[in-house]
Amino acid sequence: MSKQIGDDIRALRKARDMTLKQLATAIGRSLGWLSQIERGQTVPSVRDLAQIADTLGINISVFFRSANRAEAERGLVLRADDRVPIGSTESGLTEELLSPSLSGSFEMIKSVFAPHSDSGGRVRARDREDGGVLVSGRLSLTIDDLELKLNTGDSFQFNNRDYAWSNPHSDPAVVIWIISPPVY
Repeated sequence: MSKQIGDDIRALRKARDMTLKQLATAIGRSLGWLSQIERGQTVPSVRDLAQIADTLGINISVFFRSANRAEAERGLVLRADDRVPIGSTESGLTEELLSPSLSGSFEMIKSVFAPHSDSGGRVRARDREDGGVLVSGRLSLTIDDLELKLNTGDSFQFNNRDYAWSNPHSDPAVVIWIISPPVY
């Protein structure tokens, strides 16, 4: 488990353009200690993981997905029972991390957009590529100034562009979202 945690921390840190030294300083630990964590040589305490998660802007539960599974399958398979919910129903968007590992070049997320919800404005462009497929429902996706009305089965892909979403309909919209590089 320590190898997967270390790989996840490294991937998340790099996705946020943080150096090892910046993260170590932010959590009040030594550079060497954090390097050992990332290489899977040391297991951090739950308290340390909570600090790291907070600094990286994620929920600590991300680090514990697949914890009860065989070592050989960790990082290769993420069982449905081990998925970690991200976000809250209050925001209108709930997500589940589908990726077994965050150390690859992309991540997969299941996004559920509640009926009559929206992003509350534009999501600013980041240095990443987004894509996805609407597996159920209908969703409005605005990329830059282009508003797209998506129906079940429609897919999309864009790179480093502002976007916004809304679900003005009475049914939830479900998207399997792909992001490169990983952000969670």
